[in-house]
Amino acid sequence: MIRDGVLVPVDQGSLKKKTAVSSSWILLDHNGHTTILDVDKYVIMRRVQIHARDLRILDPMLSYPSTILGREKVIVLNLEHIKAIVTAEEVLLRDPLDDNVIPIVEQLQRRLVPDNPISQGQGEEDDHPGVRNDIDTGEENEFPFEFRALEVALEAICSFLDARTRELETDTYPALDELTAKISSRNLDRVRKLKSAMTRLTNRVQKVRDELEQLLDDDDDMADLYLSRKLAMASSPVSDSVVPNWFHNSPTIGSKISRTTSRASAATIQEENDVEELEMLLEAYFMQIEGTLNKLTTLREYIDDTEDYINIQLDNYRNQLIQQISIIVMDIYHFCQLELFLSSGTVCLSVYSLVAAIFGMNIPYTWKNEHGYVFKWVVIIAGIVCASLFSIITFYARHKGLVGS
Repeated sequence: MIRDGVLVPVDQGSLKKKTAVSSSWILLDHNGHTTILDVDKYVIMRRVQIHARDLRILDPMLSYPSTILGREKVIVLNLEHIKAIVTAEEVLLRDPLDDNVIPIVEQLQRRLVPDNPISQGQGEEDDHPGVRNDIDTGEENEFPFEFRALEVALEAICSFLDARTRELETDTYPALDELTAKISSRNLDRVRKLKSAMTRLTNRVQKVRDELEQLLDDDDDMADLYLSRKLAMASSPVSDSVVPNWFHNSPTIGSKISRTTSRASAATIQEENDVEELEMLLEAYFMQIEGTLNKLTTLREYIDDTEDYINIQLDNYRNQLIQQISIIVMDIYHFCQLELFLSSGTVCLSVYSLVAAIFGMNIPYTWKNEHGYVFKWVVIIAGIVCASLFSIITFYARHKGLVGS
């Protein structure tokens, strides 16, 4: 275990006890050398001189959005699975054994090595590697260490999100085409899951894009990411406090030193405001993440168009079903009307038949032979009564709306 910069042997028993409070980090220096650190957060805070609130952003147990923070001596990176602390000379990367982090470690080992070892050796001979003398030797053209690390992180996260977007496109477009061809519960559930995954991925891409946009809109935030520049300014010998007292006794020499100090201060202020190098770097990856977001937007529009098409089809099926139901209801209504008329007629005929059956029976009565004409009137009156009864039933049914007019 590395404790306070010193390698200390630790047995397995004590290591298991400290698992809950310690975390795994990998340290990569400017030469590409790596060291595994299994330490707690307080060791990390003392090593890089960072506040607890900034280190809390890198805690995987807490949900923080994608963040790129520039502090006095470090850059705090929280980009999805990339949780790193970048200084002017080293990179601390959390959870190095994660499957998504291993390729980033390999990229950092390959790309953090300076392109010009000769100029690096010349810089190490100086007591102050970040002073202006290095600029005179041509090291101003070398990409700063912290920007190389930042570029690796941005490239990794943009490539990771773009790969997830392509995988989602590969699964979504065939699913939508299959749903368009056949609407089923299985296809609908599949598209629902893909849409949920697309929404989550869009939110992740949007957070990274917003963070890059916020950095590009604020020159002061970008200036905070120039760790090498701030280190060089802190160690620069150009200051009024280092001018010998006897120089001020000579007005000629004092004026020359004053003019030199003014020009150096003006150059320093101009250099502080120069963020073009970082701006170009951020713009490149901003365009890449913007392209990924455009792919997801296009995919969402395609899903919305498919949903509109499915809704049109469902509305059409619903209208056809309503029409069929209406036809069936009308047929049933007409059948009920016919049944009502038939039942009414049957009742009236039954009454008429009852009267005829009574008089047709062999029942003796006195006026059968003497008054044979009486039966004629019985038949006529019975017919009139039955017809009136049928008319009353029909009128009542129409009054109640049971039959059409």
